[in-house]
Amino acid sequence: MGRTRAALTGLACAFVALATPAAAFTAIDPLTRQPLYSAEDALKAQAAPVAREVVSFDGRYAPGTIVVSTSERRLWFVLGNGQAIQYGVGVGRPGFTWSGSHSVTMKREWPDWRPPAAMLKRRPDLPRYMKGGPDNPLGARALYIGSTIYRIHGSNEPETIGEAVSSGCIRMTNEDVTDLYNRAKVGAKVVVLR
Repeated sequence: MGRTRAALTGLACAFVALATPAAAFTAIDPLTRQPLYSAEDALKAQAAPVAREVVSFDGRYAPGTIVVSTSERRLWFVLGNGQAIQYGVGVGRPGFTWSGSHSVTMKREWPDWRPPAAMLKRRPDLPRYMKGGPDNPLGARALYIGSTIYRIHGSNEPETIGEAVSSGCIRMTNEDVTDLYNRAKVGAKVVVLR
């Protein structure tokens, strides 16, 4: 397959990067129309790139729920008691964003990659199968979302976190996706907001 790691890295769900400051948006709980995190956390986000940390979280979701804000390029793992772990993520590029509520149906360490048919139609040069490992564009871990073709997965391109880069998947650094993988259970609710 003569492809280099750099050429394949990020192809699982990525093509173009469009940077938008994450702090320019506010994630609103669709049920209560209240902010999902405190104003203090929003100010912190403007000052620095998103790093994994425990933050105030006012959304009305059960502990163990995964909430993703596509516009803010953030993912929260709800802890309860008004707190969540916040992670920076890469999200779908324009035309590849989506929203909805599903659950984690499967988890895999060093997952294999089989590009979906729609991706192969756009990119016939892609491999039909790639074994899991350090060179695989899905990274170290993947959480499969419902019956969709989307995953929350790792990435070997940490510089793309915080950008709109994928074909709909939610990507994280390998370190962050491993942390989330260890916390989230199969069956956990996943809520993706635009």
